[in-house]
Amino acid sequence: MKELPKHVAIIMDGNGRWAKKQGFLRAIGHENGIGTVRKITEAAAEIGVKFLTLYTFSTENWNRPAIEVKALMELLVKSLRKELPILQKNNIRLVSIGDRDALPASCIKELDSVVESTATHTGLTLILALSYSGKWEITTAVNKLLAQGYTQVDEATISNYLQTKDFPDPDLMIRTGGEHRISNFLLWQLAYSEFYFTDTLWPDFTKQEFQQAIAEYQNRDRRYGGVS
Repeated sequence: MKELPKHVAIIMDGNGRWAKKQGFLRAIGHENGIGTVRKITEAAAEIGVKFLTLYTFSTENWNRPAIEVKALMELLVKSLRKELPILQKNNIRLVSIGDRDALPASCIKELDSVVESTATHTGLTLILALSYSGKWEITTAVNKLLAQGYTQVDEATISNYLQTKDFPDPDLMIRTGGEHRISNFLLWQLAYSEFYFTDTLWPDFTKQEFQQAIAEYQNRDRRYGGVS
């Protein structure tokens, strides 16, 4: 087998459109998307991916209708509680990145509980990007550097102040739902990632298509600005 990506990042797009096509409320699309999260997380763990980052809720998502945001936060709490046994069964460690202070107290409590319960797991690390955006992350890092008195920095220093400092940059970024943009996701970290875009809406994204994205990655020639 050719080299696997160590770190895969996914923009899980299309839940709302999937629900609309079925004649359901948008919240039903998000609920069905949770099932896809479970399948893809287990698939990533099975083939040996070490890190999986899911763009779960962006800072821009706070601008959605209040009723939808409330439903998403309630779904997050419910899902964290429900999925813990599956994370434990598969030796998966859960962590999060993003602006925790913006999350409801109930979400933080449940998130911290699952993070603590899986802290010693040694398999796949599942990273939830919650209330996250790339510009917010970089701005936060710059302000920390300024507060510490830095007047000049290099790339390594900036990377060490990002929320992803403990993880390698993604090798592969997958976006479902037909859009061809990265939507303020991991702006620094995706500099040399391979991209895979698909029209498949997230609730319909299968283990087989995930494996197809991995196979396509394995056939890419990653030159990092050099030559083969």
